[in-house]
Amino acid sequence: MTTRAVEAWTLQPLVKFTKEAEARLVLLMTSAGQVMAQHGFSRAVEVMSAAALGAAIIASTAEMAKELKQPPFAALSHQGERHGIFLAGFGTPRGMLVALVVYDIEVSSVGLVQLFFEQFVADLQAACPKEGVPKQVLAADFERELSDSLKTLFGR
Repeated sequence: MTTRAVEAWTLQPLVKFTKEAEARLVLLMTSAGQVMAQHGFSRAVEVMSAAALGAAIIASTAEMAKELKQPPFAALSHQGERHGIFLAGFGTPRGMLVALVVYDIEVSSVGLVQLFFEQFVADLQAACPKEGVPKQVLAADFERELSDSLKTLFGR
């Protein structure tokens, strides 16, 4: 399986987490769904769909938490017949990031993913550059930025 990153500082923590948690797919993105790194995805359309859905789920559950007058949910977990999904947001010096993790329930578990997720977050926070917030992507640059990111993520 291939692991690729748009931002180099995310690569080592992602590789370590993927191995330890025995994750099948991992997507690291901003809360807006802009992909920073991925493991296991083979097609760009899969990455973009997963990023959009993951970001939307995080946003909608944050709004539900507001309605309930409570802090945002720390993580969400769903388990199907063969796969489980773990989705969580966390803060870094660069702002809020979101991780979407898919695992095979015969190989891993939500407990194993959660156990190593805490260290993954700590590793990302430590590796995150402290200086210089990345520039906002302007609408005019969006298509080029997206194309460049997809080329980096899929080596094309």
